Amino acid sequence: MTAKNFFSEDEKAAIRMSIAAAELHTSGEIRVHLEDNGGADVVKKAKKVFDREGMHKTKDRNGVLFFIGAKDHTFAIYGDKGIHERVHQEFWDGIKDELMGYFADKKFAQGLCVAVEKTGEKLKEFFPREKSDKDELSNEISY
Repeated sequence: MTAKNFFSEDEKAAIRMSIAAAELHTSGEIRVHLEDNGGADVVKKAKKVFDREGMHKTKDRNGVLFFIGAKDHTFAIYGDKGIHERVHQEFWDGIKDELMGYFADKKFAQGLCVAVEKTGEKLKEFFPREKSDKDELSNEISY
C-alpha cells in the first residue's frame, strides 16, 4: 500500500468534503498530506511539509496539517502558531488519541473525517469566518 492508493476515490472525496465543510465557518485552513513513510520523527517531517505547502502563510497563522505515513502507519497533526497558542497541546493530544482508535480499527478515512470536523469546530471557536475570508489553500489531499 502506497500513499497514492491508501484511500479509495470515495474516501478521498469524503475527506475533501470534510475539509470543505470544516472550513465553511472559519478562516482556518486544513490540509491532509500522505507520504509512504513518516519516519522516526514524523512531526519534524510534517513541519517540513507544512512549510513547503505554504501553510504558514495564512493570514491568522491558523493552518492545520494532518500528515500520514501510509506504509509505516505513522501520523502527525501540525497546527500553526495562531491556533496552537489558543488550544495548546492537550487539544492535539485528544485528537491524536481519537485518531489512533480509528486507525487501530483500520477506519483511516472515517477517523480522519472526524478529526477534521473536530478541528474545524475548534478553529471556528477562535477564528470565525468573516465575509472577506477566502479559501487560502486547496482542500485536495497532497502527496
